Amino acid sequence: MSDGLSKRIEGKRDDLVALTQDLIRIPTLNPPGDCYREVCEYLRARLAPRGFDCQLIRATGAPGDSDRYPRWNIVARREGTRPGDCVHFNSHTDVVEVGRGWTRDPFGGEVDGDRVYGRGACDMKGGLAASIIAAEAFVEEHPDFAGAIEISGTADEESGGYGGVAYLAEQGFFNPERVQHVIIPEPLNKDRICLGHRGGWWAEIETKGEIAHGSMPFLGDCAIRHMGAVLDAFEEQLFPAMAQRRTAMPVVPEGARQSTMNISAIHGGSEELPKDYSGLPACCVPDSCRIVIDRRYLVEESFDAVQGEIVGILEGLKASRDRFDYDLREINRIVPSMTDRDAPVVTTVAEAVREVLGKAPDFVASPGSYDQKHIDRIGRLKNCIAYGPGVLDLAHKPDEWIGITDMVDSAKVMGRALEKLLT
Repeated sequence: MSDGLSKRIEGKRDDLVALTQDLIRIPTLNPPGDCYREVCEYLRARLAPRGFDCQLIRATGAPGDSDRYPRWNIVARREGTRPGDCVHFNSHTDVVEVGRGWTRDPFGGEVDGDRVYGRGACDMKGGLAASIIAAEAFVEEHPDFAGAIEISGTADEESGGYGGVAYLAEQGFFNPERVQHVIIPEPLNKDRICLGHRGGWWAEIETKGEIAHGSMPFLGDCAIRHMGAVLDAFEEQLFPAMAQRRTAMPVVPEGARQSTMNISAIHGGSEELPKDYSGLPACCVPDSCRIVIDRRYLVEESFDAVQGEIVGILEGLKASRDRFDYDLREINRIVPSMTDRDAPVVTTVAEAVREVLGKAPDFVASPGSYDQKHIDRIGRLKNCIAYGPGVLDLAHKPDEWIGITDMVDSAKVMGRALEKLLT
């Protein structure tokens, strides 16, 4: 790495911390989608005076977009002095709910030692800040660079990315003729390069029954008992079968090298009573029970087989269990994505890691999906990785934090990658 660029990034350490704090203090909670316009305006105010042409793009009509909660995104582009490739840094600006268990202000951006605390610090406002500092330092050090640099702040990654990267990809922002290299600063550790992710299938299963008086359940049909049979079948058949399947993808942590399924919600019977209701519940046999499943599958599995396995269990119960009936509704589907180890952005960032950190990077794949799926499938751009500071295990946890030294080191890696690609 050039000494000049390294020194510039080191000199921006305080600015990097302040930028991360400012981003954390904008509570871009999703759901419902708060403050998207505010964070985009903040980024425009930061980047436009530094020579970036900034576009604010609303994902009109995308899932979640409404007049109350518009899905705003920003794409900032800095042109070089001569033709060349475009390197795009994409970060999502939304953060998940705060949750319980915090000992610090989740939107305070508190600094304690080498850490900045707050919701989104790790996932992924620290990565966004690191990419901005890297780009700004690179432009200062190499004002005659070739090609272009883009920085995007996008909505809704935590809920699928359809109001963010998916929408931008549909509009051509990730066309391979426009952008050649994409780095997503997700928190996969500063010495790891993430090549892709597993597939995902979310679906709602409803078992049906017949309402009746709770004192005479024999006159009705309990949908919750039917769902119990579904859950038993999953325990006896599905979960043991999934545990035997392993992937060659370098998924981390180790437990995610197999197929998995999470039952993320269950609802049955009467609606939950309001907290201010002081009466007693009605006595009814439930005529409906619903669960939401989150099935993560491997690149070696086909989607048809994944779906067929669930349908086979449900159809088996329908044939063997009296009065069993169900509905199955797909919520979302994501296919696995994997970038080749010899792709230009992979080899370039790997060399930058070795030069900055003095060690070869680990190549990993993510247990959950991120916005690479849309850049790959909609944008048709394969030259994409996730690389950024932060510990993935801290994402969505109470007292989330990002290491300041890790952000500086990652910014140096990103800056060195820009030197290799654009000078």
